[in-house]
Amino acid sequence: MPGTTLPPFPDDVRTHPLLIIDYNLIKARDTEEVNRLWKAATTLGFWYLKNHGVDQEVSDMFDMGAETMALPLEERMKFERGDNGQSFGYKRVGAQAVDASGKFVDNIEFVNISKDDALAYPQVIHITYPSTANARMENTIAPFVRKALDVTYVILKIFDDKLGLPEGTLESLNAMEDLSGCEARCTRSLPRQGEAAAETPSLGPHTDFGSLSFLHNRLGGLQVMPPGHDEWSYIRNSPFPVMQFAILQMHCIFSAEASCNPAFTELCT
Repeated sequence: MPGTTLPPFPDDVRTHPLLIIDYNLIKARDTEEVNRLWKAATTLGFWYLKNHGVDQEVSDMFDMGAETMALPLEERMKFERGDNGQSFGYKRVGAQAVDASGKFVDNIEFVNISKDDALAYPQVIHITYPSTANARMENTIAPFVRKALDVTYVILKIFDDKLGLPEGTLESLNAMEDLSGCEARCTRSLPRQGEAAAETPSLGPHTDFGSLSFLHNRLGGLQVMPPGHDEWSYIRNSPFPVMQFAILQMHCIFSAEASCNPAFTELCT
């Protein structure tokens, strides 16, 4: 997002710290760092990841998201994902409830691009996408997907070992060549002021549907409810992406979100 100036993270909100895990060290199977990763994955379930080597691809994904959100709404809606349970495609602001009452709706829009479509382009596996996504499918989206999956596989191999599973078990459930629900996502959250910003979440509470999330957050906005707590806490924005582990669900997720411009980036498999 060339020329974008992001606001500072506020000092008057509740936050929760995360461990910073060095990808280079866990890739080398450094015992201390691997144990720190496992602690983060099995306690809070979130951690920062540094030295992952996907920075340029992430920056390009933010640009793709900004270009897509700049299209007229009428054009974006041609690729709307619908309500048949399919996740791929465009979601408009206000399409989902954020609480059980249904009184409040979400404040975000996003475009989800299937891993299968990105890697097979120009062949269509699931659906077609806006022109801005197609223009970057081979030089932005597919490279991001491949590198994000490479990071995922390193971590899943460590989890195989920690769980006592045969080597390659978790990777086989997230195979790059298998058709799946894996997707790259760019999200934009519209700015709000006053009570609306403080009292109504942009998106309802949820657990990601995959085993790993690779979330690049430049503004802040992610909230977690740590074990033993009954209130949500913010995760500070960081130069490092946030990763989330959900051991009982055997596929991956990564995404890209924003406030006026895409501010997160993620992939799902």
